[in-house]
Amino acid sequence: MLDVNRQFRVPAIRTELPGPKARRMVERDERVTSPSYTRVYPLVVARGEGAMIEDVDGNRFLDFNAGIAVCSTGHCHPRVVAAIQKQAANLLHMSGTDFYYPTQFELAEKLTQITPGKFAKRVFFTNSGTESVEAAIKLARYHTRRQNMIAFYGCFHGRTMGAVSLTSSKVTQRRGFGPLLPGVIHVPYADCRRGKHTPGSGAGTIEMIEKTLFRKLVAPDEVAAIFVEPIQGEGGYLVPPPEFHRELRALCDRHGILFVADEIQSGMGRTGKMCAIEHWGVEPDIICLAKGIASGMPLGAIVARADLMDWPPGAHASTFGGNPVACAAALETIALLEDGLMENAARQGAFLLAELEKLKRKHSAIGDVRGKGLMIGFDLVAADGSPAPDEAESLVEACFHKGLLLLRCGESAIRICPPLVVTQEHCETALAIMSECLGASGSAPAGRSKSAAIASQPSKSPSPADDRSGTRRTSKGAAKRRSK
Repeated sequence: MLDVNRQFRVPAIRTELPGPKARRMVERDERVTSPSYTRVYPLVVARGEGAMIEDVDGNRFLDFNAGIAVCSTGHCHPRVVAAIQKQAANLLHMSGTDFYYPTQFELAEKLTQITPGKFAKRVFFTNSGTESVEAAIKLARYHTRRQNMIAFYGCFHGRTMGAVSLTSSKVTQRRGFGPLLPGVIHVPYADCRRGKHTPGSGAGTIEMIEKTLFRKLVAPDEVAAIFVEPIQGEGGYLVPPPEFHRELRALCDRHGILFVADEIQSGMGRTGKMCAIEHWGVEPDIICLAKGIASGMPLGAIVARADLMDWPPGAHASTFGGNPVACAAALETIALLEDGLMENAARQGAFLLAELEKLKRKHSAIGDVRGKGLMIGFDLVAADGSPAPDEAESLVEACFHKGLLLLRCGESAIRICPPLVVTQEHCETALAIMSECLGASGSAPAGRSKSAAIASQPSKSPSPADDRSGTRRTSKGAAKRRSK
């Protein structure tokens, strides 16, 4: 399934960045789109194929963010495109909440088979991850007749009103929107970076919930659900200690609390398993899915125990959720994941983790390295080991100018979440670019990191592509948005 990666010279940067067409389009965009959009760098995309993105000026980039972990099968996989075209020629929409069509119930059947848990399940379809979380909130409250919910500091569950009440990744996502949904309580996520068993890791978090939260703040029989990301995404791509999810599951079982796994970013094969929670052998009561489920088509879902999904007709619905075209794309996506892309995610992820550990020994700016499959994060740190967010931002920008697309997460982490079609050659190229940007020769000017300095230097080709050049140039509007 990796034959979608044609022999492009990637990266291949032919103009300054942004190029002349891109600059004009960024200016047009910023006159009419919401200032709430967080544009990371001035990339104006014309097309994508496999792990390659080409901008409107003909510059080709190696994509290691996959549209924020969405394009699981790569950009425009021919089998997914064919499935979309076939379905679009027959039926675009008929609202699966009121009528029946095969792609919706076929996908529902498949999701009940591939998600963890041998018990009977039911599926509710949405259009996005945040809608999946909203549906899970409503179902948990309806079924348990309890109001309160527990989530974790650093978590990201979405930006709609219920979901953002759970989210605690950045204050800017919540500021000005109160009062939010009542009854949401946050506790520390299990963090075992640098091998340390911190107070917020594993047993410490469980003990805090059991002995402090349930004794001083909220009765356990008034908690409907605990929402948890198996690997915390926006919070830093944090992998919890081995016992954490199993002990959290046991706590939920003791008190009749629902275990809700938010697999929106970690699911659909990204970690080498269909759902990341499978790495710990835990079976959730509700699973939230989206992002990689349909290779870029807007689709989400919750998969829940059949006995739990007991709400009556009309209690919850969606006009567009489970759209037939999106469902067709999802069915083909799952087939591709099962045909080898999950195994490739595990294989390439293991290679990247091992090589990043080597880079860590070479570059003191790299702190903790962690991940599973192709969901990998590493921290950038100052000389004293403290987080270095400016250096992280500068590295992302420097890599962009060298033709590698990355994103940040957490306080000062870099997230690596490429399409699951990436090859070892792609990974070697990405590693070489990151190493080059981290190891720029000479001292950076005052107030400017080495990574930022190298963004304006001509590239020394770390890959088969040697026709790149990079000039640091961004629009004032884009820079302003990134500073928020």
